[in-house]
Amino acid sequence: MQNEATLSRSVKEFALGPKEFVAMMASLMAMNALAIDAMLPALGQISRDFRLSDPNLRQWIISAYLIGTGAGAVFYGPLSDRFGRKPVLLSSVAVYTALSLFSIFSGSFSVLVGLRLAQGFSAGAFSVLVGSIVRDRYSGDAMAQLMSFVFIVFMGVPVIAPSLGSAILAFSEWHMIFVLLALMGAGVAFWVWKRLPETLDPDHVIPIQASAIIDVWGKVISHRQALGYMFGSGIAFGALFGFINSAQQIFFEVFGAEDIFPYAFASVAGAMALASFFNSRIVMRFGARRVSHSALLAFIALAGIHLISAWDGESLTMFLILHALTMSMCGFIGANFSSIAMEPFGNMAGAASSFQNSCRMLAAAGLGVIIGQSYDGTVVPLVSGFLICGSCSLLLLLWSEKGKLFTRPRNVRQVQL
Repeated sequence: MQNEATLSRSVKEFALGPKEFVAMMASLMAMNALAIDAMLPALGQISRDFRLSDPNLRQWIISAYLIGTGAGAVFYGPLSDRFGRKPVLLSSVAVYTALSLFSIFSGSFSVLVGLRLAQGFSAGAFSVLVGSIVRDRYSGDAMAQLMSFVFIVFMGVPVIAPSLGSAILAFSEWHMIFVLLALMGAGVAFWVWKRLPETLDPDHVIPIQASAIIDVWGKVISHRQALGYMFGSGIAFGALFGFINSAQQIFFEVFGAEDIFPYAFASVAGAMALASFFNSRIVMRFGARRVSHSALLAFIALAGIHLISAWDGESLTMFLILHALTMSMCGFIGANFSSIAMEPFGNMAGAASSFQNSCRMLAAAGLGVIIGQSYDGTVVPLVSGFLICGSCSLLLLLWSEKGKLFTRPRNVRQVQL
């Protein structure tokens, strides 16, 4: 009740209530999840339709979108700092919707991959602007808590998206999945246009000047906390992207579980959603650092146990149990790492969020490609990637925090332009 009262006071000037605010932010992020996860059951059909010689090439339908998201993210923060959050957001959703329709008429695999890259570029605005809009209203643990609420709703999409994709394939073929993306884009655009007020403080408007943008980027790069948590999150989520890239092949080929793929994938995504829910309940009490640091250590330990199990050969049930437990730790890492990295940049949230999201996504997407393309008919490359990424992320955190984990700073010095 106290959390809901705090949330209500924080958005009392909004035309929409706090629950609708969270739902809208989650829906914007969910368009990314739907564009990725609904495509997973169709990768085999796409591979056959385009007669791909290398079975791992199908992963580029996912990888191109993720890379585009990271590359595009860097532009939307400065644009939203100059022109406002709402117009930039509406423009990007419109382009996302149009590219969904164009993808229906792809004549070759290379054209489809190019359109996915462009669609991801437009979708790079979603996570950036959600982070900026939330940061316009919140900071510190309160921001981490609200982002956890957003992640709870957002993570519901990976639970159902593969089932939606499979249902479409049962009655039609993969082109119709892009119709679903276009319909969702149009619906969200109308919702944002009607209900979302502008959140950018006029005093925080930043002209689009190369020197000003580079100055913000320099402040992010030179800030030990921001740099460590930004790339720590990107490396940790590189393992997640590696799983998304190779999930269809793992479930279809390694375990022969094509019929239950949507449910198996949903169980993993559900574990992350449940973790996000618990994070929202405990982060205000224990602090974002204590929660996320504990989760990262658990992530590494579980990845190590899973690697031992994978080397010995494991059943689908054992894979799902260990993998769901490992992935659930991301629910305690994502929102908290992002919030900690953004803490010092309240008066430059758009440009800082944009740059951080771009670096984070490009790092994660690049590692995801490496892990995914290492698929060799077993789960060993995937699980090894989890252990390596988790360990590297921990090293970055130790550097960022000067070797002191589990702290809870009372005040964070705000960086000024």
